[in-house]
Amino acid sequence: MKLFGSSRLLLSGVAALAFASPAFALDGADLVAKLNAAYATSGATIAYDKVSVDGTTVTLEGTKLVVSGPDSKSINVGEVTMEGVEAQDDGGYYVETVALPDVDLKEGDNSFSVKDMQMGGLSIPGNPNGGTIDDMLTYETASTGPLIVTVKGKEVFSMESSEANMTALEDGKGFDFDADLKNIKADLSQTDDAKTKDALEKLGLMQVNGEVTMKGSWQVETGNMKLDQFAFDFANVGKLNLAFDFSGYTLQFVKAMQDAVKAAEANPNKEQANQAMGLAMMGLMQQLTFNSAEIRFDDASITKRALDYVGGQQGVPGDQFAQSLKAMVPIMMAQLNVPELQNQVSAAVNSYLDNPKSLTISAKPANPVPVPMIAGAAMGAPNTLPQVLGVTVTANN
Repeated sequence: MKLFGSSRLLLSGVAALAFASPAFALDGADLVAKLNAAYATSGATIAYDKVSVDGTTVTLEGTKLVVSGPDSKSINVGEVTMEGVEAQDDGGYYVETVALPDVDLKEGDNSFSVKDMQMGGLSIPGNPNGGTIDDMLTYETASTGPLIVTVKGKEVFSMESSEANMTALEDGKGFDFDADLKNIKADLSQTDDAKTKDALEKLGLMQVNGEVTMKGSWQVETGNMKLDQFAFDFANVGKLNLAFDFSGYTLQFVKAMQDAVKAAEANPNKEQANQAMGLAMMGLMQQLTFNSAEIRFDDASITKRALDYVGGQQGVPGDQFAQSLKAMVPIMMAQLNVPELQNQVSAAVNSYLDNPKSLTISAKPANPVPVPMIAGAAMGAPNTLPQVLGVTVTANN
């Protein structure tokens, strides 16, 4: 009797597990539906021929990226593998890794290839319209291996690898982000225009090599978007870095902007659509506040070559052309009727041309400036803009 009771208990447990298993199994179709619901705001959806689930692995076969809009098209992706998939309490999913197939496109003598594409820490929201940071489609890492472009059988562009990261801030209300495109090479010698080819050769730009880096943060709830670094750094050319800081870029702002784009795409009357889009964007811009911006260029020998080239076009040595530039700048700046800025620009240009190291243009107002105020100054009194924005120009700092 005791043995029978134990057996019955064991069988009941097995039956319970058998019935429970399907309830806890991953729903691959639902995962893709939730992914599409979140990704559709970008104007594209994911289609597939077959979805299969094996434990915590979801595989999509015959995957296609369908781009909507007037020029809608379908891009074949192939087999996509998602590993370490977990269903979340809010109905969404967390995916540990997403592996994409290599791309190798060829058309005649032209080709494009990229390898080792993958993402890590993909969070798919259960409700992308919830309006909080948890309702965003986000990733922790994204990377690619080598990328190569060939034209007429010759390699014209390549990149060793790329990597991007998103890290949640400690308060859980935003992200730090960064990206790095490594060892970029471009061969510009294939241009067919003789004049352009001559200019590139004299400027030493037939072959360029460098990298692009980006670092910043986004406080999603407050809408503060700060880009500390967006740098293009190329050997024997220089480093151009862009930075800005503004507020008002909230999730609600992003959604309103996406809705405006969708409405414009759906309107068959393109002139009317463009007008409506312009009005919508003007309204949205009123929600933004300008905090600061900076453009800085650190020279790595391109300035001298540029002066020599332009001077040669005018029949004078590069240093003589530099002296003529020094005389021209104050005259051009005088037309703007901003005496203080005129003196700054003239002094910075003189210093830079004498010894090219760096040139920096900064805009740091004493207090944040609403974008409508900037637009009003630009239309009504453009000569006041430098003062409104706190513009300064310096060299070799």
